[in-house]
Amino acid sequence: MPLEALMQVKVSTASRFAQPVAEAPAAVVVLTAQDIKDYGWRTLASALASLPGVYTSYDRTYAYLGTRGFRRPGDYNSRFLLLIDGMRVNDAVYDQAAIGSDFPLDMDLVERIEYVPGPGSAVYGSNALFGVINVVTKKGSDIGGAQVAGSLGSFGEKRARATYGWHGDNGADLLLSVTSYDRSGQDLYYPEFDTPAQNHGIAQGLDYDRAQDLFAKFAYRDVTVSAGYGNRTKGVPTAPYVAVFDMPSSNTDTHSFINAAYRHALNDGVEIASEVYWERYDYRSLAFYGAPPVLNVDGDKAIWYGADLHATVSSIPRNTLVLGVDVNRNASSNQYNYNADPYQLILDSRKSDNSIGVYAEDEVQLASRLALNAGLRVDWQGDVGSAVSPRLGLIFKATPRDTFKLVYGEAYRAPNAYERYYTVAGPGGQEGNPSLKPEHISTTELIYDRTMSATGHATLSLFHYSVRDFIAEVPDPSGVFVFENVNRVHASGMELAYEQNVAHVARVRASYAWQIARDTKTGSILEDSPRHLGKLNLTVPLFHDAVRLGAEFQCESARTAAVSVAGGYCLGNVTLGTSRLIRGGDLSFSVYNVTDKRYADPAGPNFAQDVITQQSRTFVAKLVYGF
Repeated sequence: MPLEALMQVKVSTASRFAQPVAEAPAAVVVLTAQDIKDYGWRTLASALASLPGVYTSYDRTYAYLGTRGFRRPGDYNSRFLLLIDGMRVNDAVYDQAAIGSDFPLDMDLVERIEYVPGPGSAVYGSNALFGVINVVTKKGSDIGGAQVAGSLGSFGEKRARATYGWHGDNGADLLLSVTSYDRSGQDLYYPEFDTPAQNHGIAQGLDYDRAQDLFAKFAYRDVTVSAGYGNRTKGVPTAPYVAVFDMPSSNTDTHSFINAAYRHALNDGVEIASEVYWERYDYRSLAFYGAPPVLNVDGDKAIWYGADLHATVSSIPRNTLVLGVDVNRNASSNQYNYNADPYQLILDSRKSDNSIGVYAEDEVQLASRLALNAGLRVDWQGDVGSAVSPRLGLIFKATPRDTFKLVYGEAYRAPNAYERYYTVAGPGGQEGNPSLKPEHISTTELIYDRTMSATGHATLSLFHYSVRDFIAEVPDPSGVFVFENVNRVHASGMELAYEQNVAHVARVRASYAWQIARDTKTGSILEDSPRHLGKLNLTVPLFHDAVRLGAEFQCESARTAAVSVAGGYCLGNVTLGTSRLIRGGDLSFSVYNVTDKRYADPAGPNFAQDVITQQSRTFVAKLVYGF
């Protein structure tokens, strides 16, 4: 897609109605299916890591997301709202936004990713503190028949996908897809466990990763129905929560969903949109604890469903008005823990709750070059209470090329069932805290958007965040962890992003972020909070367009961990692809961490490791064939 066309792409994530990227009340970034293909992104995390001000980490089980200086160890991405085609995906126990191999959708099925940084509670309610991620899936017409894909990579990585897409003359559209993934992994060394009794710190055969994904989507006229299933089992080599090292340990995450959406224009000025969804998330962890080792089973069963109904009114002169109501039922937020043999029940928590939110948003054209976007949402959730989330955005188009946006917003996150009710005694255990209060954030951001030419675009964002009643996992005097509302924290910084098409041949996307996040009481820098982030993405056609080259470079400054520092680093990934060698096929070869850089990410509070060494250089060869 040409850059000038990309900037006019209409996104609906920021305001629930379609608007060009440049007019949205946020520094919205769109990643396309072509980006995913060019850079060989295999997970949602790897795609999000290319965004300005965003950084990721990995503890060999889950991938985590941070932005603008905030990435709290022990948090399961609950401060980001993750959507698939507008449907909330965060689960009903951990509020987790799954972005690694546990994300229940093959990246080949993604049409685009819309990322809206900043608070989104004025539109979506809880969880949208730091950003909203909407993954928009492809249609059957994008596939146009049968398609198979297979890839082979380092450490026994294998992936296979079969997809069928159909589009009828009457407008009906169907997409069916199934994916299987397996990775043997590698033996990993952890010096914290380097004793003869613990295999000299080597975890053998515990880094495996296996997943199966199913997805179906049918659309006809105003109705779209989609369903998905994802099952991932990941070996756990790191022995967290004082588990016995180098013994069989695994986490299984299963996510299922059904979503039905209806959108209909009543007339030229009124459109109604609704969705009804049902989702389920099952988690099961197996690990050995104590001496002699006893198998412990930990898990949850989360079932939730809900509906959203809103109307978009554009018939009022100079106004685009959205009015809506959002209801949700967490039918099961159950958590359990037991020892298998001899059987001992440790935790059996069964919870449920309801929530409802009403929201309104109006985009008012105050003058020919000045618009006001004002939104307000009120939420009521179970025994947590109510929350009011406003957002104001003033958008001034100074010239045809220069746009200024001044945005103020507030958002909240209700404490989840894991933080409130998970209680397991003993070393590495946790005490629930039912009295937790929601955390709240207020933000101010100034955005300058400059169109350099028909092929160039730059964005500068200056921001200040302030969070009160921040929820953090801390040890009590006995060493048991508990989630508490801690001191106020704040962050300030800037993000500079630039995109350029060079002679309509090459494409460059670069960004730099400076950010500083502190605890206001102690003045200390937050853990896992890099001061500097630099990124460069480059795509270049080679040999008269016979081969495409996609290269990305990411640099991150040092971050503090609990007792040490994770040093800064720079990484490079390269993907070469061609559709000329095999008729009807697309072949690619990717190298990740090209220079084999040794680097580490801060670990969570429940790990013996202070930092966890990340993946060495890997290779993946992939073939996509359509017929």
